[in-house]
Amino acid sequence: MKKLRLLSCIGVVASLISSPAWAHPGHVESANATAFITGLLHPLTGLDHVLAMVAVGLLAVRLGGRALWAVPASFVVAMIAGGTLPFAGVQLPMVEPAIASSVLVVGLLIAMQAKLPAASAALIVASFAVFHGYAHGAEMPVNASALQYALGFIAATAALHMTGMMAAMAANRSPSPHAHKALRVAGGLVAAAGVALTASSF
Repeated sequence: MKKLRLLSCIGVVASLISSPAWAHPGHVESANATAFITGLLHPLTGLDHVLAMVAVGLLAVRLGGRALWAVPASFVVAMIAGGTLPFAGVQLPMVEPAIASSVLVVGLLIAMQAKLPAASAALIVASFAVFHGYAHGAEMPVNASALQYALGFIAATAALHMTGMMAAMAANRSPSPHAHKALRVAGGLVAAAGVALTASSF
């Protein structure tokens, strides 16, 4: 029941996040709507972003307990912070390699069934999330509404986390004798993709 309540909360948060852009159809400025949609699509247009965010959801379920909410929440918060850095004139080095490495590291944690405290796992994903957020912020279209753009990529990130969490929970509930291996296999595939992405990012 706790897991179902968590998924319901995430869904509500995602809907609340997206609602400002659509609250008054026909009255929202087209520029704001475009900024929101652009932000919503940005995390979905890069394989590295998609894999990392889904993997964070898988890891959260794999660890369970407090990690179930702390891991995805820490990613979102750190991503928002990272997204503000380009506007503050801060330049992060090695952004693409760091993002690619996040796919590799989180995939390995899942595949190896690493037993981490929730705080440690949250810190790891948050450190990578800063780079994901920086990339989103740095690629915001000129003259776009920063708020609407941010709301868009936050909603997309929450949805990707929830996708990973739901997939992991489905595997855990499966009656198949091989179901318990599903997360490890998924983690291994994510890590393999992370190796390729990291190599191509330099």
